[in-house]
Amino acid sequence: MGAFAGKAPALFPRFMMQIDLSVRHVTKKFEDFFAVKNVSFEVTDGRFFSILGPSGCGKTTLLRMIAGLTEPSGGTIEIRGKNMAGIPPNRRPVNLIFQHLALFPMMDVGENVAFGLRRRGESRSVIKKKVEAILDRVGLAGFAPKKIGQLSGGQKQRVAIARSLVLEPAVLLLDEPLGALDLKLREQMKVELKKLQAKVGTTFVYITHDQSEALVMSDHVAVMNKGAFEQIDTPQNLYNQPATPFVARFVGENNVWSGKILRSLGNSALVETVDGNRFQTKIREPMAEGSHVVLFLRPEAMMIQPDPSRSGLNRFEVVVKDILFDGANSRLLAHPLHTETELLLALPQNHQYDYIKKNDKLEVGWDVQSGICFPERASRF
Repeated sequence: MGAFAGKAPALFPRFMMQIDLSVRHVTKKFEDFFAVKNVSFEVTDGRFFSILGPSGCGKTTLLRMIAGLTEPSGGTIEIRGKNMAGIPPNRRPVNLIFQHLALFPMMDVGENVAFGLRRRGESRSVIKKKVEAILDRVGLAGFAPKKIGQLSGGQKQRVAIARSLVLEPAVLLLDEPLGALDLKLREQMKVELKKLQAKVGTTFVYITHDQSEALVMSDHVAVMNKGAFEQIDTPQNLYNQPATPFVARFVGENNVWSGKILRSLGNSALVETVDGNRFQTKIREPMAEGSHVVLFLRPEAMMIQPDPSRSGLNRFEVVVKDILFDGANSRLLAHPLHTETELLLALPQNHQYDYIKKNDKLEVGWDVQSGICFPERASRF
């Protein structure tokens, strides 16, 4: 069961902002399979809300139910306070953008953006003003006469967004819209899309399997697993305070040890890992001595050759097995001494550690507050 299943957490006080989207106890069942299980959440006006999860976790099914393309098996969906039950997709105040943008190649940019307005029967003069205004807002002023084939991948993304925003939806739904772009353009578009959403002020609900997209762009993120939400939180809290082992594993990189509790006091415990190390660390809940646990530790939490005079650190020795160079994201692949446990350590690019070579022995230290422990039973997913 997801961490927020069965209730609709308000991300902001109701008296402060309008609720643009409210999903309560929504379920989708296909024969004996639950694609979405009792999911509840709310998104307030003008927010960028992402649903993050692996392929097959149910996030696209959930988005399709919001759009009206799939009927829920149970629960309610409201947009700006209006129940969407029985309302077809073309009458809902939402627009949906897929990974494949479905722009019309035989039309120019202006005609693509105007398509929905023409179908509404708006006058030519109104359409012209609205198209010019929205193209300006998405940074494509003067692009109306250009052909789709003349545009870059990023410009096509903005045309697709403009075509949706010109219809003034209450909520814009985006289904992995950056998935078809190459890596460098995807990185650029993450920043562009965040800036664009802040500029236009429309509520975005964005689904992705890419944790970087969700963390960089979103005000709040729901992590989805096997049809349910594990945690809804800010990107910072998801990363620093995961509520479940799945979130700890899925959001960012983590080193993982199995072990057992030797001593527990309050919100910390002494853990003995299967490779024989003993670490003092945070725990998510009180656990009895002898309890089997899983310990998570971020690569950047481990300090290489920490100051010997610094107290309050867990210290142990490792052997460097490889240096994984990736610019600012470089890592050391290492094993604790006399074990085969694989660890990743962040390698700061300040030339302080240029001396490190394969097979070197290093002391590593990490602060008690940097790790986090869960009961072993909770880590099975």
